[in-house]
Amino acid sequence: MTLDNKGVLVTCAACGTTNRLQYNGLERATRCAKCHAGLPHPTEPIDVKGADAFDAVVANASVPIVVDFWAAWCGPCRMVAPEIAKVAANLAGKAIVLKVDTDANPELSARFGIRSIPTIGVFQHGKEVTRVSGARPAAAIEAMVPQPV
Repeated sequence: MTLDNKGVLVTCAACGTTNRLQYNGLERATRCAKCHAGLPHPTEPIDVKGADAFDAVVANASVPIVVDFWAAWCGPCRMVAPEIAKVAANLAGKAIVLKVDTDANPELSARFGIRSIPTIGVFQHGKEVTRVSGARPAAAIEAMVPQPV
């Protein structure tokens, strides 16, 4: 799965067509535009390739966004990666999980004042609502995510 400025791009398992899950409807069930097979909610962390896509998802997502700020050389980041994957699977349809490589995205790192990694932030309605630095288990990360009212 990848991001663009309008949504999450997913490939239909039935026909191979790339579909866009619009940011403003990430909690809804979606079907493939070509074959009408059901498309899954994102169940894996999605790598952020640039600030434009990050800004678009944060501004428009209908679900909370969990962001793992990390780097490939960071041992604790590698330790928390399986926990981040669990969070993505457990919160599918209720939140979206992004991974921001701080070395590949220095603009985002600077903008959010990332001084230590891993740092996990949660965004909702275009704003950061909470943040924690250091490796955490999946349950602790999930507890940071606002629940629907």
